[in-house]
Amino acid sequence: MKLYGYFRSSAAYRVRIALNLKAIAYEQAPVHLIRNGGEQHSLAYRARNPQALVPTLELDDGALITQSLAIIEYLDAKEPSPALLPADAKLAARVRAVALTIACDIHPINNLRVLAYLKGSMAQTQDAVDRWYSHWVREGGLLAVEAMIEGGDFCFGDGPTLADLCLIPQLYNARRFGVEIDDLPKCLRVETACASIPAFEAARPERQPDAA
Repeated sequence: MKLYGYFRSSAAYRVRIALNLKAIAYEQAPVHLIRNGGEQHSLAYRARNPQALVPTLELDDGALITQSLAIIEYLDAKEPSPALLPADAKLAARVRAVALTIACDIHPINNLRVLAYLKGSMAQTQDAVDRWYSHWVREGGLLAVEAMIEGGDFCFGDGPTLADLCLIPQLYNARRFGVEIDDLPKCLRVETACASIPAFEAARPERQPDAA
């Protein structure tokens, strides 16, 4: 498999964690989102992902899968252990609700292309963009996630699920942009537990080949 991604992309970060947890060998194909005007806009990459977003997973047979949650659910179906979604339907729905709160409500409106549009076409100051980012990370999602998760070492149950795979990259980005998260004790407990798992640590942005 080949993963097209960017080291700081939280969506690619989620997929790296899933691949690592399932011990699936993969090749990384970096797509730099800033250099050269954004390599994701090249014709070659758009042929793989019409949205010009990362990640894209290329399978051994050449098939392409886009959208991080779709990729992760594909991996979970192909390699069921460790399971990233509980067998219990109600609990699986709660896991998906947290994952979707992060991936659909927080992430899209704080995506690089949105922030660039705010600064460029909308002529907003960096301070205004930073306030936008912080507001939607906290008020748009993490405060709700704090209430939605169980409060143990992981979001739900005794091991990482799809919810944890989404939460950890979002907390990483929150720290990077100086968003206040010290009042989210349940989220921080999950962060500490996940940091002890090699699959999560190996997926961290600064450990990726394109981080240099």
